[in-house]
Parts: sequence; C-alpha cells; structure tokens
Amino acid sequence: MIIYNLFPLLAGNVRNWKPHLARAADMGFDWVFINPIQYPGYSGSLYSVKDYFRLNPLIADGASPAESLAAFKQMADDAQDLGLKLMVDLVVSHCAFDSDLVKQHPNWYRREHGQIAHPSCLENKKKVVWKDLAQFDHKRTSDPEGLFHYLFKVVEFLVGLGITGFRCDAAYQVPEAFWRRLIQETKRRHPGVVFLAETLGCAPMETARTAKAGFEYIFNSSKWWDFHSPWLIEQYNLTREAAKSVSFPESHDTPRLAEELNGHVDALKRQYFFSALFSAGVMIPIGFEFGFRKRLHVVKTRPGDWEQTGTDLTAFIKAVNAAKAQNPVFQEDAPTEILRTDNPAILFLWKGSLKARQEALLILNKDFHSQQHFRTDNLYQYVQTPGPLTDVSPEYPLDYLPTPYEYTLRPGQGIVLVTQKGKR
Repeated sequence: MIIYNLFPLLAGNVRNWKPHLARAADMGFDWVFINPIQYPGYSGSLYSVKDYFRLNPLIADGASPAESLAAFKQMADDAQDLGLKLMVDLVVSHCAFDSDLVKQHPNWYRREHGQIAHPSCLENKKKVVWKDLAQFDHKRTSDPEGLFHYLFKVVEFLVGLGITGFRCDAAYQVPEAFWRRLIQETKRRHPGVVFLAETLGCAPMETARTAKAGFEYIFNSSKWWDFHSPWLIEQYNLTREAAKSVSFPESHDTPRLAEELNGHVDALKRQYFFSALFSAGVMIPIGFEFGFRKRLHVVKTRPGDWEQTGTDLTAFIKAVNAAKAQNPVFQEDAPTEILRTDNPAILFLWKGSLKARQEALLILNKDFHSQQHFRTDNLYQYVQTPGPLTDVSPEYPLDYLPTPYEYTLRPGQGIVLVTQKGKR
C-alpha cells in the first residue's frame, strides 16, 4: 500500500478534492487515507464522532444529508477514475461524549465510579484524559450484540460511500474477538475490503496479537529510528509474519518533519526513501511533498492553513514510489539485515523477498549535511539471487555497477539496487 493521507480539515470541502487526488495519483500513490469523516461532537475533533451516519459539514455541506452524501460519493468516483482506493478511520473504541448513543444505550459504555468513562493515555508519563469522548465497553457490556451490530452498520454505511479500506483507530483498545468477527463479517460481504490496525505505542508482542485478529497491515515505528540502534529490526522481525507494516516519515499525530529539520530538503528525501523501501506500506500526510511545517490539528486545521513553501518533492516521491511499485521485494515485510560498512555514516541494508525471487541492497547516507563515501570490493557477495544487480535509485541511477564499487553519496542520498524479479 502506497498511502496518501488527505487530511480533511486541510483539504476542505470534498467538492474541491479532485486536484489533491490527481496529485496523489500522479505521484504513484494507490490509496488515499482520510481521517474521520463523520459528524463530530461538541469539541469539533475529527475523532470525537457524534453521529456515525452523517458527514462532517466542514467537508461535505449540503442542503440535506442526502446531498452531502452524494457529494462524497462523487469524490469517491473521481478517486476511482484516477486508480485510487479510499480508506477512512474507523473509530469504534469510543464516540463523542455528547452523542445521542450515550443516552439511548448507556449499557454500551465503560464506567468509573458510576460515571461513563473517558478514554485516556500516558504522554510523557502523565495521564491525559479526553473528556470529549465516551469509551465503549466491548468486554463487559450487557448488550454485546447490540453494540456489535450497530458498529457493523457503520462499516456498511462507509462501504456504501465507496470506502474499501479501514484504518482502525486505537485497535489495541478493542478486544481481538470483536475485530475478528467484524473483519470476517465485512469480508464475507465485501471481499476486497482491507483493514489496518493502528497500534502505535503497543509492545511488539501486543501488536502481533492484535494483527492476528485479521488485520492485513499494522503501522511500524520506523519514523523514530536513529539509523543504527537494533530495536527497529528486532520489532520488525517480531511482527512481520503476523501482518505487513506501514512506515511513515510523519503523520497527522506528529510534528511536521520539515519543522523538526528546519526545512532541510535532503533530510526529507532521506526519510521518505527509507520509509517507502523499508516495509510493505508507506504513508505521508498531505503537504509532506511540499515541506509543510504547520502541524495538522484534529480540531483547528482549516484550508487557510495551506502553506507556500517553495519546496516541491513530488518528482522525487514519484520516483521512489515507482521503485517500490515495480519491485516485489518492497511490497512485503521482507527479511531485512543491516550489513557492515567501514563508514558509520552509511546505512547498508539487505532485503530478500519471501514471495518473489528478488533481493535488494539499500545504501543510504544518514548524514544530510555532508557527502559520505561508500566502498565495497564486490556488491554481489551480498546477494544470492543469480542475475545482475540493477540500479533503480530515484536520483542519479548508474547504468553500470563497477567492481569494486565506489560511490560518494550526496547529503541524504539513497541508492537502491535490485536483482532481477522472478518467482519462487
């Protein structure tokens, strides 16, 4: 999955999304992920859903609910015409505290001290409570069938709008039995629908358990990797047999990478190169391709926050996405190993596909300020697949790979070499 996150509050009305969809398709993305589209509660947060069967008027206003739904369906048709599939956030761990459901079905909710509970989490070792949310009690509700069938209708409603993928928000907070049943029922009626589990912050073993409920994809933590510590490969190996994973250089939940790195284009390229080719899936939020700096906000962001940066990474992202789409080794969470190199500023990775007869070597300059030199006596000592290695790098590919192989990488530059594709 090559995913473009179209953040709805920045994109605005669905009637104006076609240029964003066209740009995503031109860059080689095949999925568009949209954060929650349903009618929010009093806080205005996208993730505080008050009415699951109405659309947020900030993205689909109309004289009637039917008109709003028609506008969304037209956008979905436009996306399909461009070869894009649509994915949305599926929020089933909680709803808005002011939702009518709270009064209509009080037995669906978890309680603390007799009161309906708010979800919470730990941030910097401090407990953060979301008081605008009411937490469903999937484990102990006296009406599990009623709650399940209501949320299954939500899935059916979204599929009817043209949605074929679901990023399941806070999936680890919902029992595996619920997910297993929901995914099986959905796939029985709609075989092509895909489910992704949002499990960031979970221990790898917990993530693997959640994935086994039927999710095709999880999200990995490669964004926070320092390019040399062993933890990322260890986590990757713990989960990759349970489900494929999605990398991202930034998300709607993180600061903008361009802000963190002071707009350094070579650093942005380095991070996207690695994210896209490390795991089976990759995702960027709208604006990454232009080096946006203003963090996305689930309440406050508006179309007026669109930035004019003078940065344009669309051609680079398109080239990386092409390398990913054209080589099977980058379409799975393939066995991956860090190879030794004499230059500690160089990341040297081997990947070997389990599904296709293909291997890849990634050579990445970790340093986005300075050039770094890489040398090896023979590139072919690192691969077993017969046939030549081909340079499919997004920038400055070589037609001929010499032996010994020497190259001075530009700041942040990545080189990707692949063996010939074949079937096992």
